[in-house]
Amino acid sequence: MSAIASGELTTPGLGGGLRDIRQSGFLLKLLVRKELKVRYRGSVLGLLWSYVKPGVQFIVFYVALGVFLGLERSARNPEGLSNYAVYLFSGIVLINFFTEALGNAARSIVNNGNLIKKIYLPRELFPVASVWVSAVHFFPQLVVLVIGCVLAGWHPNLIQLLAAVAGFVIVALLATGLGLLFGAANVYFRDSENLVDMLLMVATWASPVMYAWSMVHDKLGAGWFAVYQANPITIGVELFHYAFWFPTTDGSVAMPPNLFSLWLFVGLGVAVAILLLGQFTFRRLEGRFAQEL
Repeated sequence: MSAIASGELTTPGLGGGLRDIRQSGFLLKLLVRKELKVRYRGSVLGLLWSYVKPGVQFIVFYVALGVFLGLERSARNPEGLSNYAVYLFSGIVLINFFTEALGNAARSIVNNGNLIKKIYLPRELFPVASVWVSAVHFFPQLVVLVIGCVLAGWHPNLIQLLAAVAGFVIVALLATGLGLLFGAANVYFRDSENLVDMLLMVATWASPVMYAWSMVHDKLGAGWFAVYQANPITIGVELFHYAFWFPTTDGSVAMPPNLFSLWLFVGLGVAVAILLLGQFTFRRLEGRFAQEL
């Protein structure tokens, strides 16, 4: 009433963006619980699938790459990676979080179309809830990773623990920003889902999850390697390697140069920029979500 009296009009269907998420914590929790219940409805294993799927994925990659292709260091292959199992699984845990978060966030608006057409609530809640659901699946895998690292002689210092937090934050911000961008675009162009699927396939291999960064440096040279290293997912994976894998080695392995003095800030900057771009695009398009759905 005060807005009408003062002559101010607001555009229907538009909110305050991500700022509204802080005021809608209860709704966010409800959406996360709903997503988890719907996903595991009728499932025998339920949340245990968070252990089974990455476990099978790890075994396949470890046998194919570590054993058959010789990436695991051994007496016959001294040039391989020390504790390749820890190296591999620490990357898989983070990349699985990204792929699940972005894949679900990109479909979240369309999948909740019936709810969006009936009531108004901050639409950013749906992509953000998808990222939170992925985080719920991420932490059981993280527990398994920590147990494996401890068995391998893991003794991290504070900087290494902070590196793990920084890596997760970078990837979470990136997934949220891209989720907002593609979630909004998918309402108007359903081809966005196929584009996201291709992007996720490339992301798994375009970051040093299953191979060493030095292999890329040797093949591409310093110039193109800098382009490769600017990928926030690459930076997040390397921070995870530094946090979980590096302390289990003898310390003779080399991490990417300038990881903390340069690339950490590049990763945060790119992730925040994509988050802002995703929020801007989302707010420009959300006004017609109900009509398009």
